[in-house]
Amino acid sequence: MRKTKSKNYVSENDKSVPLEDTKKKNAFVENLKTVFWAILIALIIRSLWLEPFRIPSGSMYPTLRVGDYLFVTKYTYGYSRYSFPAGIPLVKGRIWYSEPKRGDVVVFKFPQNTHTDFIKRIIGLPGDKVQVKNGRLYINGEIVDRKEEGRYIVDEYVSIPEFYRIYEETLPNGLKHKIIEITDKERIVDNTEEFEVPEDSFFVMGDNRDRSDDSRISVGFVPKENLVGKAKFIFFSHNDKGSILKPWTWYKALRWKRFFKGIK
Repeated sequence: MRKTKSKNYVSENDKSVPLEDTKKKNAFVENLKTVFWAILIALIIRSLWLEPFRIPSGSMYPTLRVGDYLFVTKYTYGYSRYSFPAGIPLVKGRIWYSEPKRGDVVVFKFPQNTHTDFIKRIIGLPGDKVQVKNGRLYINGEIVDRKEEGRYIVDEYVSIPEFYRIYEETLPNGLKHKIIEITDKERIVDNTEEFEVPEDSFFVMGDNRDRSDDSRISVGFVPKENLVGKAKFIFFSHNDKGSILKPWTWYKALRWKRFFKGIK
């Protein structure tokens, strides 16, 4: 007598459904739930704790280089609509706000186009008067001290090497950081009007003083609501000496000494 294979069935809404199909459906639902929770957790971390950014331009040399990848802490200055993906207006103004310190390196939304992220250093606080004269920075009428340390060359991500002078600048609150200058005689950025920083706004500058679009030019004052977070540390960095299609070049392309380097 010929035997036939039997198929297990379960009742679902009074319909006979193969058990194998039910298992597949349950597995799909579970996978969907896993993906949903993974995305939700990632969005929460990105919105409330840390967000990664990549440096695409040279305006913050020597502190940050093109090819640096860094983490920004979202909680440092509290939260605004720009703390969340796509600027979703979940909060009005800024909540749990802590004012930035002079010298903080911050990511913010470009005031003229809030879809664009900028990274600069805070130089002027609300009420400050900021001016550049003959290449030297003045805050509230006092010249900011700087000490020359030699020559600095940018030879990555450029067609022709660029030569600068590097200085250690000391801000009024005692914070020391590096800046670079090509000259003290750039027509626009080295001689400016005196800017008075409005309430709830900040004056920002790039550490590459002659190659930075900042509050001296088109950025203007940065409202506190536009702050995204504080640049904390570099977690990955590479130069332009390697090729993605040539794995044997990857090792030399990595800037190992910049991995997990703090930003100040």
